[in-house]
Amino acid sequence: MRLSVSDVRQAIHGCLSALLVLLGVALLPATTARADDDEAGDFDFYVLALSWSPTYCATAGARADPQQCRAARPFRFIVHGLWPQHERGWPDFCALPRENQPSREIVEGLFDIMPSRGLIQHQWRKHGSCTGLSAAAYFDLTRAAFEKITIPAAFQNLRNGGRIGPDAVETAFRMSNPGLRDNAIATTCDAGKLKEVRICFDKELNFRSCPAVDRADCRARVVEVPAP
Repeated sequence: MRLSVSDVRQAIHGCLSALLVLLGVALLPATTARADDDEAGDFDFYVLALSWSPTYCATAGARADPQQCRAARPFRFIVHGLWPQHERGWPDFCALPRENQPSREIVEGLFDIMPSRGLIQHQWRKHGSCTGLSAAAYFDLTRAAFEKITIPAAFQNLRNGGRIGPDAVETAFRMSNPGLRDNAIATTCDAGKLKEVRICFDKELNFRSCPAVDRADCRARVVEVPAP
Protein backbone atom coordinates (compact mmCIF):
# COMPACT_ATOMS: atom_id res chain seq x y z
CA MET A 1 0.00 0.00 0.00
CA ARG A 2 1.31 3.45 -0.93
CA LEU A 3 0.92 6.20 1.70
CA SER A 4 0.20 9.79 0.81
CA VAL A 5 2.14 12.71 2.27
CA SER A 6 -0.91 13.51 4.44
CA ASP A 7 -0.96 9.92 5.80
CA VAL A 8 2.73 10.15 6.71
CA ARG A 9 2.26 13.47 8.48
CA GLN A 10 -0.68 12.13 10.48
CA ALA A 11 1.31 9.06 11.47
CA ILE A 12 4.27 11.18 12.65
CA HIS A 13 1.96 13.50 14.59
CA GLY A 14 0.28 10.50 16.22
CA CYS A 15 3.62 9.02 17.30
CA LEU A 16 4.78 12.38 18.65
CA SER A 17 1.56 12.85 20.59
CA ALA A 18 1.86 9.38 22.13
CA LEU A 19 5.47 10.07 23.13
CA LEU A 20 4.55 13.38 24.77
CA VAL A 21 1.76 11.72 26.73
CA LEU A 22 4.21 9.13 28.02
CA LEU A 23 6.53 11.94 29.08
CA GLY A 24 3.72 13.79 30.81
CA VAL A 25 3.75 16.71 28.38
CA ALA A 26 0.58 18.09 26.84
CA LEU A 27 0.57 18.95 23.16
CA LEU A 28 -0.77 22.54 23.10
CA PRO A 29 -1.69 24.85 20.24
CA ALA A 30 1.08 27.24 19.26
CA THR A 31 -1.09 30.22 20.22
CA THR A 32 -1.54 29.19 23.86
CA ALA A 33 -0.51 32.13 26.07
CA ARG A 34 1.65 31.79 29.18
CA ALA A 35 -0.51 31.77 32.31
CA ASP A 36 0.01 34.85 34.47
CA ASP A 37 -0.08 33.82 38.12
CA ASP A 38 1.18 37.10 39.58
CA GLU A 39 -1.11 38.24 42.37
CA ALA A 40 -0.99 41.70 43.93
CA GLY A 41 0.41 41.64 47.46
CA ASP A 42 2.06 38.22 47.09
CA PHE A 43 5.79 38.91 47.42
CA ASP A 44 8.61 38.66 49.97
CA PHE A 45 10.54 41.93 50.00
CA TYR A 46 11.35 45.14 48.14
CA VAL A 47 14.28 46.30 46.05
CA LEU A 48 14.91 50.03 45.83
CA ALA A 49 16.70 50.66 42.53
CA LEU A 50 18.73 53.88 42.43
CA SER A 51 19.79 54.81 38.92
CA TRP A 52 22.90 56.90 38.19
CA SER A 53 21.13 59.40 35.96
CA PRO A 54 24.18 60.52 33.91
CA THR A 55 24.65 56.94 32.66
CA TYR A 56 21.06 56.77 31.43
CA CYS A 57 21.38 60.18 29.75
CA ALA A 58 24.67 59.26 28.05
CA THR A 59 23.43 55.86 26.91
CA ALA A 60 19.99 56.93 25.70
CA GLY A 61 21.36 59.92 23.76
CA ALA A 62 18.67 61.56 21.64
CA ARG A 63 16.07 59.13 23.05
CA ALA A 64 16.67 60.31 26.63
CA ASP A 65 13.81 61.91 28.53
CA PRO A 66 14.52 65.67 28.32
CA GLN A 67 12.85 66.26 31.68
CA GLN A 68 15.56 64.13 33.29
CA CYS A 69 18.55 64.83 31.06
CA ARG A 70 18.18 68.51 30.23
CA ALA A 71 17.38 69.77 33.70
CA ALA A 72 18.96 73.05 34.79
CA ARG A 73 20.38 71.22 37.80
CA PRO A 74 21.78 67.83 36.73
CA PHE A 75 20.44 64.78 38.52
CA ARG A 76 22.72 62.22 40.12
CA PHE A 77 21.15 59.18 41.81
CA ILE A 78 17.41 59.04 41.18
CA VAL A 79 14.80 56.43 42.00
CA HIS A 80 14.34 53.97 39.18
CA GLY A 81 11.71 52.10 41.13
CA LEU A 82 10.61 50.22 44.24
CA TRP A 83 10.18 46.62 43.17
CA PRO A 84 8.33 43.83 44.98
CA GLN A 85 10.37 40.64 44.83
CA HIS A 86 10.10 36.92 45.49
CA GLU A 87 13.11 35.12 46.93
CA ARG A 88 13.56 34.02 43.32
CA GLY A 89 12.09 36.16 40.59
CA TRP A 90 9.48 38.87 40.87
CA PRO A 91 5.86 39.62 40.02
CA ASP A 92 5.03 42.25 37.44
CA PHE A 93 2.11 43.83 35.59
CA CYS A 94 -0.54 42.64 38.05
CA ALA A 95 -4.20 43.36 37.39
CA LEU A 96 -5.28 46.84 38.47
CA PRO A 97 -8.70 48.39 39.12
CA ARG A 98 -9.31 51.11 36.56
CA GLU A 99 -9.70 53.74 39.26
CA ASN A 100 -6.40 52.91 41.00
CA GLN A 101 -4.08 55.12 38.97
CA PRO A 102 -1.61 57.79 40.11
CA SER A 103 -3.12 61.24 39.90
CA ARG A 104 -1.39 64.17 38.24
CA GLU A 105 -0.68 65.56 41.71
CA ILE A 106 1.03 62.31 42.79
CA VAL A 107 3.12 62.12 39.62
CA GLU A 108 4.29 65.73 39.72
CA GLY A 109 5.05 65.44 43.43
CA LEU A 110 7.69 62.80 42.61
CA PHE A 111 9.71 64.79 40.10
CA ASP A 112 12.46 65.61 42.62
CA ILE A 113 13.36 61.92 42.98
CA MET A 114 11.87 60.42 39.77
CA PRO A 115 12.23 63.16 37.13
CA SER A 116 10.26 61.47 34.36
CA ARG A 117 6.50 61.21 33.97
CA GLY A 118 6.90 58.15 31.75
CA LEU A 119 9.17 56.43 34.27
CA ILE A 120 6.70 56.99 37.10
CA GLN A 121 3.76 55.67 35.14
CA HIS A 122 5.70 52.63 33.90
CA GLN A 123 6.94 51.76 37.38
CA TRP A 124 3.38 51.89 38.69
CA ARG A 125 2.04 49.61 35.97
CA LYS A 126 4.88 47.10 36.13
CA HIS A 127 5.82 47.03 39.82
CA GLY A 128 3.46 49.13 41.91
CA SER A 129 0.49 47.16 40.62
CA CYS A 130 1.86 44.04 42.35
CA THR A 131 2.24 45.55 45.84
CA GLY A 132 -1.45 45.50 46.71
CA LEU A 133 -1.19 49.20 47.63
CA SER A 134 -3.00 52.17 46.22
CA ALA A 135 -0.99 54.40 43.91
CA ALA A 136 -0.74 57.06 46.64
CA ALA A 137 0.46 54.54 49.25
CA TYR A 138 2.94 52.93 46.85
CA PHE A 139 4.62 56.19 45.93
CA ASP A 140 4.60 57.35 49.56
CA LEU A 141 6.45 54.12 50.36
CA THR A 142 8.83 54.71 47.46
CA ARG A 143 9.74 58.12 48.87
CA ALA A 144 10.09 56.70 52.36
CA ALA A 145 12.51 54.04 51.07
CA PHE A 146 14.54 56.66 49.22
CA GLU A 147 14.69 58.85 52.31
CA LYS A 148 16.01 55.91 54.35
CA ILE A 149 19.15 55.99 52.22
CA THR A 150 21.99 58.44 52.65
CA ILE A 151 23.72 58.93 49.30
CA PRO A 152 27.50 58.97 49.88
CA ALA A 153 28.97 62.47 49.73
CA ALA A 154 31.37 61.43 46.96
CA PHE A 155 28.40 60.92 44.63
CA GLN A 156 26.43 63.93 45.82
CA ASN A 157 29.38 66.20 45.10
CA LEU A 158 30.77 64.53 41.98
CA ARG A 159 31.34 66.99 39.13
CA ASN A 160 33.93 65.58 36.73
CA GLY A 161 33.16 61.87 36.62
CA GLY A 162 35.76 59.17 37.07
CA ARG A 163 36.30 55.45 37.50
CA ILE A 164 35.61 53.23 40.49
CA GLY A 165 35.28 49.57 41.38
CA PRO A 166 31.74 48.25 41.98
CA ASP A 167 32.84 46.97 45.40
CA ALA A 168 33.97 50.48 46.30
CA VAL A 169 30.54 51.83 45.36
CA GLU A 170 28.90 49.37 47.74
CA THR A 171 31.43 50.12 50.48
CA ALA A 172 30.65 53.83 50.20
CA PHE A 173 26.92 53.13 50.58
CA ARG A 174 27.46 50.78 53.53
CA MET A 175 29.63 53.30 55.32
CA SER A 176 26.97 55.98 54.82
CA ASN A 177 24.12 53.70 55.93
CA PRO A 178 24.71 51.84 59.22
CA GLY A 179 23.12 48.39 59.21
CA LEU A 180 23.37 47.96 55.44
CA ARG A 181 25.33 44.75 54.86
CA ASP A 182 27.09 43.58 51.72
CA ASN A 183 24.45 40.88 51.09
CA ALA A 184 21.67 43.50 50.93
CA ILE A 185 23.08 45.64 48.13
CA ALA A 186 24.12 45.14 44.52
CA THR A 187 25.77 47.40 41.96
CA THR A 188 24.92 46.98 38.29
CA CYS A 189 26.71 48.29 35.22
CA ASP A 190 25.99 48.76 31.54
CA ALA A 191 28.66 48.91 28.81
CA GLY A 192 31.34 49.58 31.41
CA LYS A 193 29.40 52.38 33.13
CA LEU A 194 27.84 52.53 36.59
CA LYS A 195 24.13 51.89 36.10
CA GLU A 196 22.34 51.27 39.40
CA VAL A 197 22.66 50.58 43.08
CA ARG A 198 19.96 48.18 44.31
CA ILE A 199 19.16 47.94 48.01
CA CYS A 200 16.90 45.36 49.62
CA PHE A 201 14.29 46.11 52.27
CA ASP A 202 11.72 44.04 54.09
CA LYS A 203 8.11 45.21 54.00
CA GLU A 204 8.75 47.47 57.01
CA LEU A 205 11.69 49.10 55.16
CA ASN A 206 14.42 47.49 57.23
CA PHE A 207 17.53 46.36 55.36
CA ARG A 208 17.48 42.64 54.63
CA SER A 209 19.62 40.14 52.76
CA CYS A 210 18.71 39.21 49.19
CA PRO A 211 21.09 36.60 47.74
CA ALA A 212 19.46 36.51 44.29
CA VAL A 213 19.77 40.28 43.91
CA ASP A 214 23.30 40.27 45.25
CA ARG A 215 24.32 37.69 42.64
CA ALA A 216 23.43 40.20 39.89
CA ASP A 217 26.40 42.38 40.88
CA CYS A 218 28.47 43.99 38.14
CA ARG A 219 31.47 41.76 37.35
CA ALA A 220 33.71 44.50 35.95
CA ARG A 221 36.83 45.38 37.91
CA VAL A 222 36.20 49.09 37.47
CA VAL A 223 33.37 51.10 35.90
CA GLU A 224 33.10 54.59 34.51
CA VAL A 225 30.99 57.07 36.44
CA PRO A 226 29.80 59.63 33.88
CA ALA A 227 29.80 63.24 35.04
CA PRO A 228 26.45 64.88 35.85
